[in-house]
Amino acid sequence: MNIGPITLCNRFIKSATNEGMAKGGIVSKGLARFHEKVAEGGAALSTVAYCATSLDGRTFVDQAVLDDDSLPDFRVLTDAVHKHGGAASAQITHAGSFTFLDHATLKTARPLSSSGGFNKVGVMSHRWLKKKMNRDEMDAMTAEFVGAAIKAREAGFDAVELHMGHGYLLSQFLSKIYNKRWDSYGGTIEKRLKYPREVLGRVLDAVGKDLAVIVKYSMTDGGKGNSIEDGVAIARAIEADGAHLAVLSNGLNVESITAMFGSSFPQSNRGTVGNPIIALGMWIQSLSEPKNVVFRENYLRELALRVRSTVDMPLAYLGGVQSLDGAKQAMADGFECIALGRALVNDPAFVNKLQSGELAKSACTACNRCVTMMYSPNGTFCVDGKPSDAKLNIVKAGAAA
Repeated sequence: MNIGPITLCNRFIKSATNEGMAKGGIVSKGLARFHEKVAEGGAALSTVAYCATSLDGRTFVDQAVLDDDSLPDFRVLTDAVHKHGGAASAQITHAGSFTFLDHATLKTARPLSSSGGFNKVGVMSHRWLKKKMNRDEMDAMTAEFVGAAIKAREAGFDAVELHMGHGYLLSQFLSKIYNKRWDSYGGTIEKRLKYPREVLGRVLDAVGKDLAVIVKYSMTDGGKGNSIEDGVAIARAIEADGAHLAVLSNGLNVESITAMFGSSFPQSNRGTVGNPIIALGMWIQSLSEPKNVVFRENYLRELALRVRSTVDMPLAYLGGVQSLDGAKQAMADGFECIALGRALVNDPAFVNKLQSGELAKSACTACNRCVTMMYSPNGTFCVDGKPSDAKLNIVKAGAAA
């Protein structure tokens, strides 16, 4: 499978899932080993979640920044993936106003976003207000994304994924829920697309000849906000701009997390999170979430087919593929790649086992307890699966060399 300037050995992609293995921002041995096991287990491309463009771009303190300090450790990770014939992608993200960093951590007085005003996420970190980005701040932010992409290339990554979904900064420009601007960057979907397209264009210019430039975005906001018609318009725009692949996700972290995961989060998650601020946020979130959402395989298929029918660009289907039959369905539907998240957290060797016939279906139950494990000392793992040797002490990845 060709994605821009790179060739993948098969059609399976490890989607970005916050592993929680960058405690204090350190790219750890555990994180490097996690992605090595995914490559060893047969996935062609492993995506390292949430590589922040800057310290202010983090949602949590335990996320890495693509900068000079992290390059040696990211290089250990990418070398480990390449050793098994896999490719590595860095998901480049800025939180915008979706940050739990406090006043002592953030450099700016208010977190930046598409629009100013009350910041509901900031209630938990006492950052009650967000700031509408002006032109100078938008230019500086674009430079951050470009700089992070260049650092990713220096670190040995084969691809970068611009995160335009789930309620992070670029999504805050795209979403009707967040973007209340009255200038040329707000209003219609074409205007809401304008700034994310500027970022995409600059990143393509900077690294697109060397790296695959992927866009992950939410097809809908999961209820109120963007509809699938908006999601189709986004796909058409990034196709026109030359993105090499789109990963089709759904929903927003705060407003519609079940639309993202396709199943409810257990109440027990709040008790195991270990962070009272995050636990409070989960409780507030649960008040507006639909109850008892039952998982079904390929749960985003209907939405993704709407996008597939309108663009010719390569698309990665994401959303509950957990079996050989589910993978075959996605391929028959015309999607070039299949993105897996929880199935590979459950078993990093899932792809190899499908190929060998050892498995026809994942043991993952979509219970979503693995999501909460990112806050645990050893990071994300399947609570029902076998212990993984990726769960190592949080030591710099360079120490593994």
